[in-house]
Amino acid sequence: MIEKKLGDLTDEELILEFQQNNTVKAYEILVQRYKNPLINYIYRFLGDYEACADIVQETMIKVYRNKDSYKSIAKFSTWIYTIAGNLARTEYQRRKRRNIFSISSYGDENENFDIPDESARPDVITDSGIKDEIIQKALLKVSDSYREMVILRDIQEMSYEEIAEVTGIAVGTVKSRINRGRNQLQKLLKDIYKE
Repeated sequence: MIEKKLGDLTDEELILEFQQNNTVKAYEILVQRYKNPLINYIYRFLGDYEACADIVQETMIKVYRNKDSYKSIAKFSTWIYTIAGNLARTEYQRRKRRNIFSISSYGDENENFDIPDESARPDVITDSGIKDEIIQKALLKVSDSYREMVILRDIQEMSYEEIAEVTGIAVGTVKSRINRGRNQLQKLLKDIYKE
């Protein structure tokens, strides 16, 4: 391992270096490599930046604490996406079960609540920003069982086999769900690209 610079190592070599020699720099490189792709993946799944940042942080903590549970029989990316995906699915289910309460029925009736209007944020004003927001909203409407498959394949660019490993679902089922998810997304987005 010493012959190569840490930054030149593969993900699998880095986690091995972290496991065997407790080289924190190897872990930090992995965090840098995966932080943004995981945020993108989880955001597309949940649609909430704050929650996805928390989940990515929790994923990285689990990688740090459970580094010895990684076995080199699988790609590191598969292992870390499995951890992140499990955490995201748990959060998604928790949100679905959460009780909804009325703001007016909570606390003092005369109390005013300022709810920020984020519809005119500068980063959403541009055409591409607006389209991205529309795509994200449409993606959140795709059936749960298809959405993750589409995100992993079309946004994270994973192979069918990697998706099967991450989700624990057979490759044929993965392909079928991706196709159905794409069809749902296409129907939801049909008006965006009409000129």
